[in-house]
This record gives sequence, structure tokens and C-alpha cells, in this order.
Amino acid sequence: MTDTENMDLVALEGRVDELIRTVDELKSENSALRNQQDNLVSERATLIEKTEQARIRIESMISRLRAMETRS
Repeated sequence: MTDTENMDLVALEGRVDELIRTVDELKSENSALRNQQDNLVSERATLIEKTEQARIRIESMISRLRAMETRS
């Protein structure tokens, strides 16, 4: 094997190693983003539930106020 071929092989090996590192980083980032998305979906569901509970309570208060108004 000539020196040029050997240098080309070393350069190719370096590029492959860099690609492997990039793929590993992207896998890790993808996993973190999926976890973040799961957390945000869960948080959104909780907020929707709390909003619905608050809406029901407010509607109940309004109904009671209207009932008090008609009794007066």
C-alpha cells in the first residue's frame, strides 16, 4: 500500500469516526427531545384538566349568583 493510499485510508477512517460520533449525538438529542415532548404533552393534559375544573366551578358560582339574584 502506498503512502497516498494509506493517508486516504486514515482520512476515511477519521470521517467514519466523525459520522459515528454525529449519529450518537443525534440519537441522544432525539431521545431528549422525545422525553421533552412527552413531558409537555403530559403537562398540557394537566393544564386542560385544571382549566376545565375552573370553568365548571365558575359556571357553578355564576348559577348560584343568578339564583340568589332571582330570590331577592
